[in-house]
Amino acid sequence: MSTYSPKASEIQRAWHVVDADGLVLGRLATEVANILRGKHKPTYTPHIDTGDHVIIVNAEKVVLTAGKAESKMVHHHTGFTGGIRSETYASKLARKPEQAVYDTIRGMIPKTRLGSAQITKLKVYAGPTHPHSAQQPQPLEIEHARARARA
Repeated sequence: MSTYSPKASEIQRAWHVVDADGLVLGRLATEVANILRGKHKPTYTPHIDTGDHVIIVNAEKVVLTAGKAESKMVHHHTGFTGGIRSETYASKLARKPEQAVYDTIRGMIPKTRLGSAQITKLKVYAGPTHPHSAQQPQPLEIEHARARARA
């Protein structure tokens, strides 16, 4: 019996919308990265893009736990000598929340041509609205990523 391998024409892609209000950034990113790669499907194949589209709204309302917003640094290199630029996650979330969420998820996707194709299925918006209503995205609940209230 031969092993089934899906062809690119057989892949069914769904659209999911995630409300990031109150979700922990790292837990949100791992779940979304798995959906973009297609690991949640029984037809997952490592060398084929089998993932779904994901829309993230309310990116400005993600949280980081244990004071990481002020202590964890985000690094970016301009490409020039001595061009390393660093800032805290708090300042990056205040300045460009959608870019902070996008970069976190991008770091969990392979750095190959396949990964470049998979990350194009991610759309991130700072506010509660998005222009993809024609695709009829289904809400995706990631309750285990919700930040717990500290007692």
